Amino acid sequence: MLQNLHVKNLALIDEADVEFTEGLNILTGETGAGKSIIIGSMNLALGEKVPKEMLRNNDDTALVELIFQVDNEQTKEALRALDVELEDDMVILTRKISGARAVGRINGETVSVSRMKEVAALLIDICGQQESHTLLSKKKHLEILDEYAKDALADKKQSLAFEYKEYRKLKEEWESANLDTEEQKRELSLLEYEVHEITEAAPIAGEDEELEAAFRRFSNGKKIMECLGSAYEATGGEMESASELIDRAVRELGNVSGFDKPIEDLEQQLVEIDNLLSDFNHEISNYISSAEFDEETFYETEKRLDAINHLKSKYGNTIEEILSSCREKEERIAKLSDYENYLADLAARIAKQEKKVQELSDEISEIRKKYALQLCGTVTEALKELNFLDVRFEMQFERTTGYTANGVDDAEFWIATNPGEPTKPLGKVASGGELSRIMLAIKTVMAEGDDIGTLIFDEIDSGISGRTAQMVSEKLNVLGKSHQVICITHLPQIAAMADTHFLIEKEVENQATVSRIRKLDDKECIGELARMLGGVEITETVYKSAQEMKQMAYMKK
Repeated sequence: MLQNLHVKNLALIDEADVEFTEGLNILTGETGAGKSIIIGSMNLALGEKVPKEMLRNNDDTALVELIFQVDNEQTKEALRALDVELEDDMVILTRKISGARAVGRINGETVSVSRMKEVAALLIDICGQQESHTLLSKKKHLEILDEYAKDALADKKQSLAFEYKEYRKLKEEWESANLDTEEQKRELSLLEYEVHEITEAAPIAGEDEELEAAFRRFSNGKKIMECLGSAYEATGGEMESASELIDRAVRELGNVSGFDKPIEDLEQQLVEIDNLLSDFNHEISNYISSAEFDEETFYETEKRLDAINHLKSKYGNTIEEILSSCREKEERIAKLSDYENYLADLAARIAKQEKKVQELSDEISEIRKKYALQLCGTVTEALKELNFLDVRFEMQFERTTGYTANGVDDAEFWIATNPGEPTKPLGKVASGGELSRIMLAIKTVMAEGDDIGTLIFDEIDSGISGRTAQMVSEKLNVLGKSHQVICITHLPQIAAMADTHFLIEKEVENQATVSRIRKLDDKECIGELARMLGGVEITETVYKSAQEMKQMAYMKK
């Protein structure tokens, strides 16, 4: 669950710390007090784009931090699979915004935005008015169904994605394979020329590196011999060379080494140096006498290196790539040389692959239809609990015009909210308030089968009041018994159900407007309910109504 939210320098918030609790957390406040900023700041920490208007001051650094306590073992395993190591079962998501740059961290480690979103998806689910309106899109309906049936669909969908990819590759090969006779001849002629060019040169892996080393050696042959000669003269020549001087020093030490042990050790060291230098002189002399820097060898090396580089310019950056290109061309020549059989074989492979895609698509479709009945049945019951008294909710299936990586289903939710009416597409008949309740019903059903600990509802009460508002509050109360729920609301019926109630309010400090958020005690909760019920003037009657509303809420818990 979400334990703590820390916000600094965002919009109207200079700095705020919120300690959330289990159950139903309610956030209320006057319009414009900054309730949307709280959800906006959470979205930032979860990897969403940073709007410029969210920054309180462009010169300041803004910060949002969310601290989660993770108790579910499956969630822990999923986090470890994303390389997130928990610290005392805690996950800390941090987003630091400085100017146009935003840096995300998970438990102190800098991560990409995509990684933050992956991790956040395991911990929290935010449902606002914008997400409710995604129900207007048919694509969203199939996503909801697939998420509901994920345990039954996951392996099948993964297999389908792989087989469909192979199918598309074969189809693309077929589309590019239909050449007329003249095109076949031209391509075959070019391929044969290119293969001949490579095979005639007969490049060998690693040959280019040896040639380049030899070329460098030949190109600098004169300088090499001059430097080697000078080195030999300095170390092993006849006139005042290092060898002669060391030999003289050995003789001098030999005259006195018998008089003192340390001198004898020094003599031995110098003898070893003399031996090493003698070996060195022998090897450098052999190198000079055996070195070949003749023009003909240099010419042949340069010519061969030019031939290899020519092949690289046409067929690959390395000899391995050149040889691989040659093999591909030979395979293509084999196909073109027996083109009719190649096309027949390709057509057979496409048909075989299409059958695999079809069978998997049909299996997935059957699973979806089975789970769609379960999903729609449970959502219907949830809708009835949200004051859709005579509702029918179903999913209708059509087939796509072709195969896709997601199967052949074109599915859509249909609904009828009044007796005697036929069901119609959800996006064409549901109002804004109905969409909010439908999304709440779907979220409630989905929450029963997932491991996400925290659900956030941003103004789920849009467009509702009276009896419907009361039923929504009861549904949130039930949901809060199995999940941590954080809800922003304008309705006292919903606020009365709070296990923990927070108030967001604006204040003027140092000639600047700031938002503050604080936890309310029991007496303050009733006062806030009275404000929501009565508006500007809170009479004794209104206050008693708030008390009664809170008492009734306690009785339903």
